[in-house]
Amino acid sequence: MGGVGGNGSSGQGDAGAGDSAGLADGVIRWTYAFVDRPMAGLDRACAFWTAVTATELSERRGDRGEFVTLLPVTGDACVKAQGVMAGAGGAHLDLATEDVPALVDRAVRLGAEVIAPDDGWAVLRSPAGQLFCAVPWHGESVRPPVVDGSRLDQVCLDVAPAEFEGEVAFWAALSGWDSHPGSLPEFHVLRPPTGLPVRILLQRLDAPRPASAHLDLACADIDTTRARHESLGATVVARHPHWTVMRDPAGGTYCLTGRSPETGGLPPTAK
Repeated sequence: MGGVGGNGSSGQGDAGAGDSAGLADGVIRWTYAFVDRPMAGLDRACAFWTAVTATELSERRGDRGEFVTLLPVTGDACVKAQGVMAGAGGAHLDLATEDVPALVDRAVRLGAEVIAPDDGWAVLRSPAGQLFCAVPWHGESVRPPVVDGSRLDQVCLDVAPAEFEGEVAFWAALSGWDSHPGSLPEFHVLRPPTGLPVRILLQRLDAPRPASAHLDLACADIDTTRARHESLGATVVARHPHWTVMRDPAGGTYCLTGRSPETGGLPPTAK
């Protein structure tokens, strides 16, 4: 996508498929997870995230060199990074489509607000305040492989309690993806069509808080992945039965989750 500033926003010119008639135009063909970090920490963030995803950096883009794509050895890119000028950063989604105006129009009809229109792409805000981008699809179709037993495959949208149901309805209608409750009542999963690289998880927070988002990795073994990430400079924030909250070297939080890196699903014992 383009770029977003501050709390998980997106940016310029960077940059799924539903089956209902309402999704005939502006169907989501590819998804990008954006690592948003303060500009001062972007180099540290990029060094870490390229290591854990087995990617290399593209050339920097943007007026301040604030955008960069993480390029896999095989498959098409599905992770980008952005240096934000205000706030702590976080994460956001880029939704790639053949018909950006149609996707934007549908989002607006569902309650989103366009905050930065441009020629060929747009930054939008969901009803609960999540920033995301509608961007052109450039034919991406091949998902990168699992890396050392893990895969960055999910953007988790953290939603205030009063806005949770409305936000679930918005994202389900916008994407047209398979929509179902998570393994715990505070979660809801939007699972894209086979081949798209990034899922959406919505998490209902315990208390009101501004909208934010973070990245999740699916791990065959959380402890093994945690140890590798710690060797690269990450630290543990909190441990839970099925996920571990981590902080990367640039200060951003993310989660290691006990899901299949191949399918994204939970193991049978966790359901």
